[in-house]
Amino acid sequence: MTPGPREQETGAATLPRAAGRRVLLIAGQSGAGKTTVLHALEDAGWDTMDNIPIRFVEKLIAEENGSSAHLAIGVDLRGADRDAATAQALWSGAVSGQEDGLATLFLACGDDELVRRYNETRRRHPFAHDRSLVDGIAAERALLAPFCDSAQVVIDTSRMSQQDLREAVRNRFILAEGAPLVVTITSFGFARGMPPLADLVFDVRFLSNPHWVPQLRELTGLDAPVARHIAADPAYAETVPRIVALVDTLLPHYARQGRSYLTVAIGCTGGRHRSVHVAHVLAEHLRRQGFSTTVRHSNLPADASRASNRTAGFGQQ
Repeated sequence: MTPGPREQETGAATLPRAAGRRVLLIAGQSGAGKTTVLHALEDAGWDTMDNIPIRFVEKLIAEENGSSAHLAIGVDLRGADRDAATAQALWSGAVSGQEDGLATLFLACGDDELVRRYNETRRRHPFAHDRSLVDGIAAERALLAPFCDSAQVVIDTSRMSQQDLREAVRNRFILAEGAPLVVTITSFGFARGMPPLADLVFDVRFLSNPHWVPQLRELTGLDAPVARHIAADPAYAETVPRIVALVDTLLPHYARQGRSYLTVAIGCTGGRHRSVHVAHVLAEHLRRQGFSTTVRHSNLPADASRASNRTAGFGQQ
């Protein structure tokens, strides 16, 4: 079980479209964010239960079948170390027969980040009572690998804040059925790593880099002089409209697949100039097409993203 920097998905990316109540089973590594997910769902009006042993889940789903509220269950898999085969059979049994209204979510996280989180909170890892924290994390990872592999949606939270995770949950499981596709445009710098969630990734490092122009270096892609410099590159007119056109072509196909969200990542070297500008241009275009669009600039201060979401354009370029 080694999730990469992006979200990994198997099966449906969103909760199956059921006519009635929906059920979400949530499992994952200790410290990966299960409580955050449950709180987000509870705030949206779901019934939530946490730390339910896997042996009780199938019966609980059946007993709660008369409820009209959507149900999220945080599944406790810690007992699986005593009988992994039985635990996997119970997991499969809970899922089978519920396909129309049930989805499974697994939360994963990298070892280094889990160590940081546990050192920060000073809590004891449930698998590290008689061993080191690193060994406990490794033991749990090996135990939970089959559950990760069989989950419909796997989210790696290694580089996600709590707010990032709450937004991911909202996009995938809370938005009303039939709601319009919500698009998030994220700029980032390859030098600092890929964003944790991305459905489409475009590399714009081929464009002229304002970093090498002294008077532009400290500005960002949201500043008009930088925008003019980037747009003056002959490659810009040849490629950026094609990126926009490709996204235009793909969005209806994603929507027809039942997707409630889409994340488009635009990357350059440092994430300050070229990717920021192209992300802003793409977002403005999609807004004009009627899409609900949010812009995030991973390598700029948070207030820059807010400004980008408010700004209608650069003016004259």
